[in-house]
Amino acid sequence: MKHVAIICLLLLPQPLFAFEDAITTALKAWEVPGVVVVIVRDDQVVYLKGHGRKHFDRDEPPTADTRFPLASCSKAFTTTLMAQLVDAGKMRWDDPVRRHLRGFRLDDPHVDALVTMRDLVTHRTGLATHDLLWYRAPWSVEEMVKRAGRLPIKQPFRSHFEYQSVMFSAAGLACAQIGGKPWHQLIQERLFDPLGMESSTCRPQSALKFDHADGHKRVDGKLEIVPWYAPEEPNAAGSIVVTGGDLVPWLRLQLNGGQLGDQRIVSEANFAETHTPQVALRIEGPAKELYPETIQLSYAMGWLVQDYRGRQLLSHGGVIDGFRANITLLPREKIGIAILNNLQATRMGQALSYTLVDEVLDLQKRDWNSHFLAIVKREETKRDERQKERDRLRRADQPPSLPLTAYLGTYHERAYGDAIVTLEKEHLVWSWSGFRVRLAHHHGDTFEFLDDPLLKGDIMEFRADGNGVVKSLRAVEMVFERK
Repeated sequence: MKHVAIICLLLLPQPLFAFEDAITTALKAWEVPGVVVVIVRDDQVVYLKGHGRKHFDRDEPPTADTRFPLASCSKAFTTTLMAQLVDAGKMRWDDPVRRHLRGFRLDDPHVDALVTMRDLVTHRTGLATHDLLWYRAPWSVEEMVKRAGRLPIKQPFRSHFEYQSVMFSAAGLACAQIGGKPWHQLIQERLFDPLGMESSTCRPQSALKFDHADGHKRVDGKLEIVPWYAPEEPNAAGSIVVTGGDLVPWLRLQLNGGQLGDQRIVSEANFAETHTPQVALRIEGPAKELYPETIQLSYAMGWLVQDYRGRQLLSHGGVIDGFRANITLLPREKIGIAILNNLQATRMGQALSYTLVDEVLDLQKRDWNSHFLAIVKREETKRDERQKERDRLRRADQPPSLPLTAYLGTYHERAYGDAIVTLEKEHLVWSWSGFRVRLAHHHGDTFEFLDDPLLKGDIMEFRADGNGVVKSLRAVEMVFERK
């Protein structure tokens, strides 16, 4: 479906230039190549337009038909699908997971006995994030969920919010069992098709055949192209790709209680459940800076729920290689805003979302770009200080206690599996999952990851017994025992 840029001024007190100025100012402030912005109000498209560039060095702006990954904004599609299955009487929110996903296990017997479908999509199982179980992993989604079942539970069950995408993947597998079809096919038939989301897909690699934005990252102050993250197997936690035009009916559905026009997609009651707070989040530490206009913050099912200047606001962000997405809802005011941009590490989406909310509601203006840029600057300063402290403590004159060949071998962790350490051209090389990274000596029996943009600078520590035999290594916050 081809969409043209849509701008409707009849529903808004502000002149057009307020939106245009907010968007172009944000692009400049954050040095983001391109963005598509969607604004819906009172079931009408108010704004739908792309700005900037799809590729940083080509003067070609993204349009309403340009494809962007949603990343974790996909999670709300999974919970909406779950609501449909509850409507059909095929599941209940508080069903035990194993009623629908045989073989599902968690490591703690208490949690394992009590975990429900609701727990999977509210980040309250107590399982820590462990994103490396899915990111660049060569194994299947089913194997990923199986491995997560061997991880230790970090927090008491249902007592803490621990963002956990693998549990959302488990929910997708359960939906497939309940619905009798793979998750991506259910999403296509039950949501994309009835909503008219003709350009949307759960398979990122298929989007590359059509009009799509290029992802970017900043390296030493310069923009570089990042290849699309395109796993072969769809994932209920974050593999949906959309266009700005396709997000219009999605926003309308969210703002109309599960209904699009005369078509009831989800019952009002079960749809409302996905928007209902389930886990309270403490506003302390970094959250105080990220949510300065908020008194109460919680997580629903695929949505953060907060108050914002006296209004109820729902939102979710998504980040994946080269891209960031933000979706914001004000259900009572019937306002929805979607922002799709092609720079990986940026808080522009949150800053621009707040700015546009203030414009649409004609609230007192605040320089959200400066606010969030200051946060980013403080985060960078803290990272630099941690690096300087680590470098200060480094004993560069302390050589490895053993010859490099003593560290070679296969190391095993019960959830993460096998990691192999080899020697190539006087460098140790660590191979695990989708990673193959050279190591440089740091000091003693610790080594530093090189080359890989995600792991670069992280430390690996080998541990030997009193006889000089290496028994284990610690990397990516896990201990691998030598086989």
